[in-house]
Amino acid sequence: MKRSGVMGKFFVFFMSLAVLALSGAALTGEAAEAAKKIKLGATSGPQAEVAEAAKKVAASKGLEIEIVEFSDYVQPNAALADGELDANAYQHLPYLQNTINNTGYKLVAIGNTVLLPMAGYSKRIQSLGELKDGATVTIPNDPSNGGRALLLLAAQGLIELNPAAGILPTVADVTKNGRNLKFIELDAAQLPRTLDDTDVAVINTNYAIEAGLVPTRDALFIESKESPYVCLIAVREEEKDRPEFKILVESYQNDEVKKFVEERFKGSLAAGW
Repeated sequence: MKRSGVMGKFFVFFMSLAVLALSGAALTGEAAEAAKKIKLGATSGPQAEVAEAAKKVAASKGLEIEIVEFSDYVQPNAALADGELDANAYQHLPYLQNTINNTGYKLVAIGNTVLLPMAGYSKRIQSLGELKDGATVTIPNDPSNGGRALLLLAAQGLIELNPAAGILPTVADVTKNGRNLKFIELDAAQLPRTLDDTDVAVINTNYAIEAGLVPTRDALFIESKESPYVCLIAVREEEKDRPEFKILVESYQNDEVKKFVEERFKGSLAAGW
């Protein structure tokens, strides 16, 4: 009786070990499955469409991407810093760097995506030669995109800027304004709505396309495709080496995505890698 009792205890002990081993294997499997899924933030419009194209490629590589769309430029970085997202793909490096400087977010860029060339639009004039003295020009009110707009206006010969301002000039850095242009700084998403009331609006391409504008068709002037404002993928600094992110970058920088960008946007967007 004692022997069978001992054997029974050993049986129970080994069965318990087996259950624990199976449970551990199940948990490991669940963790591995979770590691193959990420949340990616993108602004609505072209960035979200490109993200969808990259999502299809990523799926073929074993990575599931949940895309979370935003309607402004501020929230995607806040959500990433707070851990609500694993990555975002919508901004260029000057914007990211300015955000980091102002907020202290520990974010880094891990790869390029697309270039959305900024452009100037008008419903009042057909060419810059028609621009009158004292005309109003609306530009984004965030430092990086506002500076980008001013650099674009300078490239058209409309203004001159203090070279010391670099890529982040402000209206205060305008050193020559021969046509006495009046600058109105507004949230970037609102700029298409100003076209009825202003002479020129300098608009980011994602918001221009959302408003039904085609940059290569409707713009008075447009940024060169050699622009340094290529968009990128950002992640939290401490997680930059996660293997999923290598797949994410490879999925964006893919011939299928490049073909999608060329066919869908007809030159209004360009691959940035």
